[in-house]
Amino acid sequence: MAPPTPDATALHPASAIQLAPAPALHEVANPASEELEKGYQLSHRLYEVAGMSATVLTGAWLAARVFGDEHLRLWWLPVALALGMMGADLVSGCVHWLFDTWGSVDTPVVGKLAIRTFRQHHIDPKAMLHHDFVETNGHNFALALTLTGGGLWVLYARDPSDRTLFAATFMLMMAVFVSLTSQIHKWAHMPTPPAAIVPLQRLGVLLSPEHHQEHHNAPHSSNYCITVGWMDGALTRSRFFPRVERVIAWCTGVEPRRHG
Repeated sequence: MAPPTPDATALHPASAIQLAPAPALHEVANPASEELEKGYQLSHRLYEVAGMSATVLTGAWLAARVFGDEHLRLWWLPVALALGMMGADLVSGCVHWLFDTWGSVDTPVVGKLAIRTFRQHHIDPKAMLHHDFVETNGHNFALALTLTGGGLWVLYARDPSDRTLFAATFMLMMAVFVSLTSQIHKWAHMPTPPAAIVPLQRLGVLLSPEHHQEHHNAPHSSNYCITVGWMDGALTRSRFFPRVERVIAWCTGVEPRRHG
């Protein structure tokens, strides 16, 4: 009997950070998706590893500073956690909308760095299931450096007070969920997510497959938030993104989603 085939997670555990891009672990049926997959280069990989390392180090420093402060009030933690999750969700929705709606793979700087991955995801939503931990999460970890660094700046550059300590606690919580947004998104696409994740998805604590599927239904212009999905309701009811699109189109003459 043939030995069982290991899955992508087993081949690329989170603890085994490789500098070289991981080899493709699945057959890419769509030629356009395969071409976009080739855009993941060593330079991108090195940027992700460097960003992850910096964020983990500054995040650990910030956490030690926050949780070691005798003035930290325990009731702040659930409040900061909820606000951090909402903040990360809102940022994920805005970034997702931005890169889904405007620009192309040829856009300077962000084209190959970020837009490429969003465009591939719509062509081949399951492709991300075969990306290792670094390729899945590296970019978000790197972006979270602004939050961990900002939290440290708040603590060390400002006069110490309850207000600055709470702000740093909020930034730490938000950094955690910004870092893990793509992983949470990946779990929402898995046919069998980890057992511990399923109840969190069902309770709405993390992005659920059912909620996210609405975004993958045509015309793909709703439910952009991919951390917990909490902010989608307010963004949809207020017609926030359509209004912004009209303003941008009026100011620039560029119509949304005309990237081909």
